Amino acid sequence: MSLFALTLVLIMVSALFAAEREIRIGVLYPLSGPYGQVGRDNRRGTELGEEIINNKHPEIDLPIAKWGGIPSLGGAKIKFIFADHRGEPDRGADLAKKFIFDEKVVGLMGCTFSSVSKTVSNVAERYGIPMICDSSTSPELTRRGLKWLWRTYLDDELLNKELFSLLDGLSKGKVRGVKSVPKDELKNLVSACENTEWGTNVCKSLAVLAKKNDYNLVKGILYGAKTPDLTSEARLLVDAKPDCMLFASYTSDAILMIRTLRGMKASPKILWGQDAGFEASDFSKNLGFDCIGILTRSGFHPKVAKGNKVFLQINDLFKKRYGENITGMSVTLGPQTWAYALNRAGSTDPKAIQKALNEITIPENESMVPTGGVKFDSTGQNILIHGLIAQYQKTEEGNIGSEVVYPFDLATAKMVYPFPGWK
Repeated sequence: MSLFALTLVLIMVSALFAAEREIRIGVLYPLSGPYGQVGRDNRRGTELGEEIINNKHPEIDLPIAKWGGIPSLGGAKIKFIFADHRGEPDRGADLAKKFIFDEKVVGLMGCTFSSVSKTVSNVAERYGIPMICDSSTSPELTRRGLKWLWRTYLDDELLNKELFSLLDGLSKGKVRGVKSVPKDELKNLVSACENTEWGTNVCKSLAVLAKKNDYNLVKGILYGAKTPDLTSEARLLVDAKPDCMLFASYTSDAILMIRTLRGMKASPKILWGQDAGFEASDFSKNLGFDCIGILTRSGFHPKVAKGNKVFLQINDLFKKRYGENITGMSVTLGPQTWAYALNRAGSTDPKAIQKALNEITIPENESMVPTGGVKFDSTGQNILIHGLIAQYQKTEEGNIGSEVVYPFDLATAKMVYPFPGWK
């Protein structure tokens, strides 16, 4: 072999080795516009996961923090590449194709919006590319018989069931700090959900569960997402004189709805938001003390992990990086699930990853999230994750804080009941 040929072979081998050292995964979040804060919170959690997977962190007592890359792939590093779908399903699908054909990613992740996860997962299914849904909650996503989609988070039906468990707990005296409340004082419900894939399915689920649990959903409204005015919708809710107001909204709509209800001096006993905008960091920052007493469901809460040494170690790393504590919207099992699947597969071949995702188990004591591990059922739904319901409350220092009120055995403070309203 000539020197030139040998040099060429060495260059090709070197290039191949370098390529194998970086495993590229395309991630789609809403990173701009009215929903940008939610997507940016999601991105922070993904970036933190990448840091823990790729670089050894002996200060964190988790097996994955000792890896320094994917062990079975010679320490190859995961590289998450981000794109902004702006909450647009068609744009999400186009970006997914660009990731697959131009960026040569081995898989996809996202997408916060269920409507975008739907179109992106269709692309993944068409081309046989693994997709991990780390944040979208529409039950329909994992009920379509797809073979290339896995969801690490809960779906809305499971999360809505927890709301009715809380309401039943109130009537049975199970809620910390609240005497038994007659069920008749909680029976009349109203809901307002944005008319996207996510909000529409939340609305349907609430109607079904209300009937099943002997509550009256007296008014259910679907409104246009990103609307500049919610006066008529809020008026319909207030005029129904409900005991409980239930919402599914992203950040800008959630803030606008609460401000509109405040102007009308709405006085429900329970005001509950389905995560998303109600849990985004901008929600409490913009509303200040106007959010006191509002409930929000969540997949995570820092105070539940207060005695969890591992989570505190992860939170310290997050705080050094971003200057604040982890929030519910910046918690994701997606990166860790990708790492475990790749390590089990020992390959970036799509079918090997598919098989690994169908087989992996991340036990809760190895999880980066203290509210469950990862194991997928035949539909691709994680069955080891559980949710929480938290409430915005005033802290002893006079600031805005958040406390867990459900599950009852994990409650971190007495629940404020009824909703105190606005002065």
